[in-house]
Amino acid sequence: MTQNSPPEDAAGRTHDRRSILSGVGSIALGGVIGASGVTTATPDREPGPKDDEIIVGISSSASDVAGEARAAVPGNADVVHTNDTIRYAVVSFPSDAPAAARDEFIDAITSSPAVEYAEPNVSVQSFLEPDDPYYEYQHAPQQIDCETAWETTHGSGDVVISVVDQGIQYDHPALEGIVDDRVGEDFVDRDGDPYPAAGADHGTHVGGIAAGGTNDGTGHAGISDCSLLSVRALDENGVGSLSDIADGIQWSADAGADIINLSLGVDGSYETLTAACEYAADRGALLVGAAGNDGNDRVYSPAAEDSVVAVSAVEGDDSIASFSNTGPEIELAAPGTRLVSSVTGDDYARMSGTSMAAPVVSGVAGLALSADPDLSRTALRDRLRETAVDVGLSSDEQGYGRVDAARAVTTGSPDDTDGGTGEEDSNGECGDETVTASASGTLDGSGWWGESDRYSYSLNTDDPCSITLSLEGPDGGDFDLYATTDGSSPDRWSHDESSTGASTSESITLSLEGDEEFGLQVHANSGSGEYTLRLEERGR
Repeated sequence: MTQNSPPEDAAGRTHDRRSILSGVGSIALGGVIGASGVTTATPDREPGPKDDEIIVGISSSASDVAGEARAAVPGNADVVHTNDTIRYAVVSFPSDAPAAARDEFIDAITSSPAVEYAEPNVSVQSFLEPDDPYYEYQHAPQQIDCETAWETTHGSGDVVISVVDQGIQYDHPALEGIVDDRVGEDFVDRDGDPYPAAGADHGTHVGGIAAGGTNDGTGHAGISDCSLLSVRALDENGVGSLSDIADGIQWSADAGADIINLSLGVDGSYETLTAACEYAADRGALLVGAAGNDGNDRVYSPAAEDSVVAVSAVEGDDSIASFSNTGPEIELAAPGTRLVSSVTGDDYARMSGTSMAAPVVSGVAGLALSADPDLSRTALRDRLRETAVDVGLSSDEQGYGRVDAARAVTTGSPDDTDGGTGEEDSNGECGDETVTASASGTLDGSGWWGESDRYSYSLNTDDPCSITLSLEGPDGGDFDLYATTDGSSPDRWSHDESSTGASTSESITLSLEGDEEFGLQVHANSGSGEYTLRLEERGR
């Protein structure tokens, strides 16, 4: 394949992941959920960075997000944008004002009981590095053994990968056949058309890595042939505001995206971004983020979020790329140097960066989900971890290992067996085998939304028949317990079983068929203090 010369594209605070609590049943601590609603678009805002704005988080008890923001804002600052789903408002602030004035402004806003937080509407940028213009051949699909994976599936059009970026050239010859019928959404100009600006190649390149017509005689081979959604949230310079990124993530989740690719980031932790990512994860989307290109030991957000798979970049020989950020949040590594993919103008180019590594993982996730469509978000994430290849790097560099398409696709879910007998115990009752697990934590339910902790649990008895989930909360508290039986993350609107009410003690008992994987949420409605979650699993 003859390639054109690539364009010369240009390429805080840290966020600590929450710790893991482990019991016999692998109970893992998670995060907090978001609210529901709709985004209020503001078409006349300037696209790109918005450094003269402050994001204000509004409590769920307030019925009018914009109204509460206006009441809390001192002076003549204007509310220029709201998102009722993630419950924030954006207010203007003079960009030439001194830093002290901005801090005083934020302090004044947060004094309102309806305001949960206030933070700058910082700029988020893509993670791209300039590249060798004479590199002529693709290597990423071969490096992660896509050829073997493709013997099983090239990717299903029913699996949707949303790319939150500069926009995808959705009529590109290599992509037009796999772009979702809905195309996507624009959060830069807010004109409904997520087509990238001329020369804004990053999003089209990223999208073409994750998914691009394979074995179709056109252009390059994407990792998968899954459907693409183009979500335009970065401007022609590869920079966008925190609020636009959050809106794009939320829209992707509401559009039913199975995988959300985030080849962008910012040095620091921001509550608006955390809320958007957790909102998407709660709705079943697997989020994949680029670690950053500063070559330091600090993973940027959103990759550093608990709800996001953080991806580092490796060379063609599986050594760590010199530009790749590393750190304990890294979950997977993927090829990220000199990758050939589509760019605007019906063209092709070679680019490098953790921006390129992330969509490799997104594409593999799409292949795995295509081969096994019953995988939950949690199970899909576990599949990618369990099938990654140890390439000899440190855990801060490779996480669980370098992603492997063949292993991710051909490693099926465990067989649902009953010990080989094909029959239940004649009396249908549980036997003496018992496995217990427990976890504890502290939650505060006195705020506007209350706090939540999430856990996952996989069955451990040889022939499971029942499980009892018990929650003991603090005196005077109102704690709820929600559960799903497919491993997905439950919330108060989406769960299979629940035990709720103004009580400090809750319990759920379920009969088991042997194939359940539990997702659990403990939520504090009122009161605060320590709680204990106990599980008793019984087998025949």
